[in-house]
Amino acid sequence: MNCMALGCARYLERLISDTAMSCGESNPAATPTPCVDTQGDGRWMSLHNRFVANSKDKEPDVLFVGDSLVQLLHQFEVWRNLFSPLHALNFGIGGDATHHVLWRLSNGELDHISPKVVVLWVGTNNHGDSPEQICGGILAIARLISNKLLHAHTLILGLLPRGEYPNPLRDRNTRVNELLQEAIASLPRASYLSVDSGFVQSDGRISHQDMYDYLHLTPQAYQKVCKPLHAAILRLLEKPNEN
Repeated sequence: MNCMALGCARYLERLISDTAMSCGESNPAATPTPCVDTQGDGRWMSLHNRFVANSKDKEPDVLFVGDSLVQLLHQFEVWRNLFSPLHALNFGIGGDATHHVLWRLSNGELDHISPKVVVLWVGTNNHGDSPEQICGGILAIARLISNKLLHAHTLILGLLPRGEYPNPLRDRNTRVNELLQEAIASLPRASYLSVDSGFVQSDGRISHQDMYDYLHLTPQAYQKVCKPLHAAILRLLEKPNEN
């Protein structure tokens, strides 16, 4: 990428940061925050502690981090067929927003591993945050990964559409993706990948055969998402270490 394009990307990232903070002293989506234990069973912190413990005796080449779309992937055959052979770890927690992932990665989940590729998929649960704030949160996570894992490449997945019919959250996710694609050049060792395989039909609807609850993916939809994702990971694994 030429200097002019890189300069534009860095300007856009500063603009995103400034816009995200314009309504307050900081961007809540980029402020590391543990999940509030509203259900009272401590599951979120237990999962985090398990991830930290698991990382101490694993040597993954690929790390998946994110929300329920990452967490549920681990339960399907596509994980066993495509990603387990790549020595992959899954650090997904249902309901996580960007600030939750940022807290987890700041508190031990990256301390004992050196993956070559980190797949980051988060942001659709940032309810109440603007597209600029969500994009800022994702960029903050990518920067943290870059600082902690000096030779890893972060592959940022675009947010998927959601809801059976057109709705404001779909529009928000689309805008987040646009901002990410424009800002990605400012990040070291990072790239963006769209994994939307045309889930929105010509009439504007999403089929329950792709998203059974119009948010989470069915096994056939995971196949659509994971084939190009697997190919992208393989390309990154074949590249020499980035400095």
